[in-house]
Amino acid sequence: AESFLLPESLDRLAASVSPSTAAPWPAASPGGDTVWLGAVDRHGTAVSFIQSIFWEFGSGLVLPETGLTWQNRGAGFSLDPAHHNALGPGRRPFHTIQPALAQFHDGRVMPYGTMGGEGQPQTQAMLYQRYAVHGWELQQAVDAPRWLLGRTWGEASTSLKIENRLDPQVVEQLARAGHQVEVVGAYEEMMGHAGALVRHRSGLIEGASDPRSD
Repeated sequence: AESFLLPESLDRLAASVSPSTAAPWPAASPGGDTVWLGAVDRHGTAVSFIQSIFWEFGSGLVLPETGLTWQNRGAGFSLDPAHHNALGPGRRPFHTIQPALAQFHDGRVMPYGTMGGEGQPQTQAMLYQRYAVHGWELQQAVDAPRWLLGRTWGEASTSLKIENRLDPQVVEQLARAGHQVEVVGAYEEMMGHAGALVRHRSGLIEGASDPRSD
């Protein structure tokens, strides 16, 4: 799996993306059930944590001693031995669980993440770009309009969903490129329940919560 992060692998993937034409879509996707949690203590220890039982009741099995429900991520395995997700001893399937934590050169530490099926990497990329690259305020980065290509929890469609606060010209350009665009409400829960914390070198801790969730 680490080979996906090699520069040549990233360059190859980037070169396969056309900025003017939408790629064939969708890809098949199973269901899921996820929550992201972040915490920073007074000593500076930061945690980014995702819990997911995968499907509303996970595997449907409960540990009698604890009452805990077992997750069902094994559903992501393939019984084809040549498949990259082939079932085997000691293996874990590829999945959407991806709690993120960024460390900045100026000493800041930022645990961040979201739930939301196929939208997780998209939302996390948005949060990081807005805060770390473009210098937005943390809460502004979480509040700002989002898009979601693919399926998320509670949704069957795989269209390119865009919150209606995004620039209409951008929406029009995406539709012209061949995307099946679906404009949704201003703050849609389907876009994930994101959150972020930043601990500054001074010890100040700031946090941002998502108006799309409770």
